[in-house]
Amino acid sequence: MYRTECIKADDFKPARFESDGEIELKGKKIPYHTVSEDNVFYNDEGKAIGSIFSYSYFRTDVKDTKDRPVIFAYNGGPGSSSMYVHAGFLGARRITYGEPDRPSSFGPYEVIDNPNCLLDVADLVLVDPVGTGYGMLLMDEEEGKKTFLGIEEDAEALLVFIEGWLRRYGRMLSPKYLVGESYGCTRSATAAGLAASGSDNRSFGFAFDGIVMIGNTVTVGEYFGRELYVEPSVIGFPTYAGVNWFHNRPSEQSVEDFVMEAKAFAEDEYAPALFKGSRLEEEKKEYILEKVSYYTGVSREYLLKNDLKIDDSSYRSEVLKAKGKAVSRYDGRVTRPLLDPPIKEEKEGAWDDATADRYDPYFYQAVTGDLLPGLGVKLDRSYVSSSRYWQNWNREVKKGNTAEQLRKAMDRRPGMRTFFANGWYDLCTEFGYVWHTLDHAHLPMDRVYWKGYPSGHMIYIGEDNVRELTEDIRKFILGKDPTK
Repeated sequence: MYRTECIKADDFKPARFESDGEIELKGKKIPYHTVSEDNVFYNDEGKAIGSIFSYSYFRTDVKDTKDRPVIFAYNGGPGSSSMYVHAGFLGARRITYGEPDRPSSFGPYEVIDNPNCLLDVADLVLVDPVGTGYGMLLMDEEEGKKTFLGIEEDAEALLVFIEGWLRRYGRMLSPKYLVGESYGCTRSATAAGLAASGSDNRSFGFAFDGIVMIGNTVTVGEYFGRELYVEPSVIGFPTYAGVNWFHNRPSEQSVEDFVMEAKAFAEDEYAPALFKGSRLEEEKKEYILEKVSYYTGVSREYLLKNDLKIDDSSYRSEVLKAKGKAVSRYDGRVTRPLLDPPIKEEKEGAWDDATADRYDPYFYQAVTGDLLPGLGVKLDRSYVSSSRYWQNWNREVKKGNTAEQLRKAMDRRPGMRTFFANGWYDLCTEFGYVWHTLDHAHLPMDRVYWKGYPSGHMIYIGEDNVRELTEDIRKFILGKDPTK
């Protein structure tokens, strides 16, 4: 991965920008101050080796900040900047949303003062991890893998940054929250665990009050849900049902009722049938074929060809095949035409994602053309919305998988709470992983909440969704049940 300006460590100069603004939230004008800056890491020789770039929003009419929460927020990847959560729902300005399955033409790009911003209840810190956004990796990538580019390395870097930020701005006494999306959930759980028990390099003297997991990647298996001893067709089944409900409406039920009914069928009948394999009685097989097709929208022919199983990738091309469309992995509401000829769809379709095609340019241009100039940020660096560091990511976890880290943190910090927020139509981080984790991670469930939203991976896409999500997070930050 490279940047167009190819900054060398010896030439790197930390940047810092400030601005002031005002936003109206719930009928009240909220003044705020922003600081956008490099947070530099140095080696033992005092040489800069990397930088996390942060965008901090401080409400300025609060005299005593010891009880004012601070939210640290980021996206995932690994290798993603904070572009989506920043311009999507957390920043003082955000993009607007129309229908999710919009025409393929881009624009017009509209950015507005964010009426759903959480600045009324918390100060906000948006985080570009090392090598993403305006953050910098100032060392060889192989060396970076040992320092920043790995599950525990990345989480430890986040903790070092947060500790420095809290000291710099005198906020050690403030309630502290993490909001992570996608791989950001992996980052949050790992960071919380390391904060509770320490890393190989050091211990940490602060704890988190709560975590919001958007598009869950916390799992009792290995990194990103791998090595789960559960049939993937069963894990994904509720989400397949949600996508089918959205496009084909096989039932008059609400999406939640239909998904939960499908979940019960998958656990109680579908999973045992798959376990039997060729021993499954013919009459029972016909029943399973009919019910699976009803809930998921795939054809009988597809199921017979695949031994009654549903493949995550081919499902996206199968559910709307009769209409000549494929659905998006990131948001099953969004569609594109099937690739022609069919062999092209089979080979390339999984990587041709309609959500990314429609929204990536929108977010990038909103961030670089509106949000960052409005914060006074003027840099000659490339803004890297998404790097390819995941291809060389260190997946070794010495301290335990993400679910173990989260459990450890919640056990050792008895006031800590966790809120899992997932989209019913998210084919990237399927809802089944949330439920499987909650069933098997031995978390203190009196402090754990989960909720489904009629959206995809980025559950804030849609005016109704962005309002609902921010209100739920607001309740969570205020110590209330976000699901009520």
